[in-house]
Amino acid sequence: MAREQERDKHSPTTSTRLRGEGGVSPHPASVPRGCSPPLEPRLGARAGFHPAGAATARPFCPLTAAVVWRPLILERARAPRARGPAHSPLLPSPLPRVCRAVPCRAERSRAGGCSGRRGSAPHRSASDRRPLRGCVIAMARRLFPGAWLRKPHYAQVRFSYVRMKYLFISWLVVFVGSWVTYVQYSTYTELCRGHDCRKIICDKYKTGVIDGSACSSLCAKETLYFGKCLSTKPNNQMYLGIWGNLQGVIKCQMEEAAQLDLGTDPEPRKEIVLFDKPTRGTTVEKFKEMVYSLFKAKLGEQGNLSELVNLILSFADGNKDGRVSLPEAKSVWALLQLDEFLLMVILQDKEHTPKLMGFCGNLYVTERVEYSSLYGISLPWIIELFIPSGFRRSMDQWFTPSWPRKAKIAIGFLEFVEDIFHGPYGNFLMCDTSAKNLGYNDKYDLKMIDMRKIVPEMNLKEIIKDRQCESDLDCIYGTDCRTLCDQSKMRCTTEVIQPNLAKACQLLKDYLLRGAPSDIHEELEKQLYLCIALKVTANQMEMEHSLILNNLKTLLWKKISHTNDS
Repeated sequence: MAREQERDKHSPTTSTRLRGEGGVSPHPASVPRGCSPPLEPRLGARAGFHPAGAATARPFCPLTAAVVWRPLILERARAPRARGPAHSPLLPSPLPRVCRAVPCRAERSRAGGCSGRRGSAPHRSASDRRPLRGCVIAMARRLFPGAWLRKPHYAQVRFSYVRMKYLFISWLVVFVGSWVTYVQYSTYTELCRGHDCRKIICDKYKTGVIDGSACSSLCAKETLYFGKCLSTKPNNQMYLGIWGNLQGVIKCQMEEAAQLDLGTDPEPRKEIVLFDKPTRGTTVEKFKEMVYSLFKAKLGEQGNLSELVNLILSFADGNKDGRVSLPEAKSVWALLQLDEFLLMVILQDKEHTPKLMGFCGNLYVTERVEYSSLYGISLPWIIELFIPSGFRRSMDQWFTPSWPRKAKIAIGFLEFVEDIFHGPYGNFLMCDTSAKNLGYNDKYDLKMIDMRKIVPEMNLKEIIKDRQCESDLDCIYGTDCRTLCDQSKMRCTTEVIQPNLAKACQLLKDYLLRGAPSDIHEELEKQLYLCIALKVTANQMEMEHSLILNNLKTLLWKKISHTNDS
């Protein structure tokens, strides 16, 4: 027995098998204290498994096994390497020297044992754990190079891509949000200049240049407040206002263009020429003559212009003391340059015109209309940019009152058209017939919201007669007042092609036909198309105008007269 052990000890095969290139011996003395010697790797054997005596076997140290087995694996890999390629990517690279110097966990444990059971090893400092962790990571990288490198590299690339994607999206959101905020702020500061209007008006009032029924509340008592901005043009300021316990709409003119043209607002003005008339020393009779001459130029020869002059003078007496002062006269003279103000004074006793509440300089306050559009809903301007016009028109029809209430609103609109067609002070033309200029109250009575583009016919003829043109497209005032271009003279004619009723029917066609009762749908459609076909140049136009207007009002009223909406 002793001879066999001595022979095995000096056998070269055993020595070669148990000794590696690194000179590591699997002798029990070289194994760390508290660890069992590793089994020789063979088919079916795995680290930490003892075929016999597993219950009494000492704890197995994986680090020691790796240090001991690696020379054996390299030794056995020499044979195919000699016959095969010079280098095989499947063979692990040499183990770092630092890992060979790292002792086993059980070797550092005073209590002994490398099983890793909780409580079996004492507390180790971070400096003790750091080399062991680095060693294990290095061993894993060299034992499994493909699995170690491929997955982390993919995860790193994926992480970088996701991070860059979210960084780009975040930057884009911040950029778009900043741009929208800047555009909104710039648009607001350009359109909404109520503080400038108030400053100009109050400066003139405090120096005694102007006066009116709203001046004291606006500048002295400060009971007239500017609310939400409704302006659509910088020179036409419009705000929701609160005057004591009343709600109204404040309108103020800011500037004036040097010359009126067809593509701009017809009533802009400069502050520097405001309130220059009448001059000091002007008597009341002289002021009456000034107003009469102005009305004659705007409205033409009318037999009852004197009554309109007296109506204006009674309105100019803001403090109701029985006389018109020079500051009050200057305020009214500035307001009479505005066609909307003149029309509101003329139609003050009509149901569909908002009431005038007060004035100061060229600022005036009107009654507030609860519903400020004929149909549809108001959306933020950034959303309006991405909505197609056709879909927008269809969407507007979804948000409308019931059909009987729409019929009542339509009847009110037809009555307003009748009021301004050959009224007591001449004919007025609607040059911007859009749903945003019409509104209604809680009883579904029509109220006009914006009448700045309703101009006297005589005034329009004076403006357009000297307009040079090359085609009919050059002879458009506002959006709906169109005339023809005389090619021989290259000048616009003065006769408007389409009357007010035809424009009104064009606006009401989709509004009334959608949801109309089946028993009147066909007749209603017929009357609307006859109305749209009206022309100013047609023979007996006034008779046809009156006939179609009465037919439409009668047809609608018969259908809703027995309902609560009437």
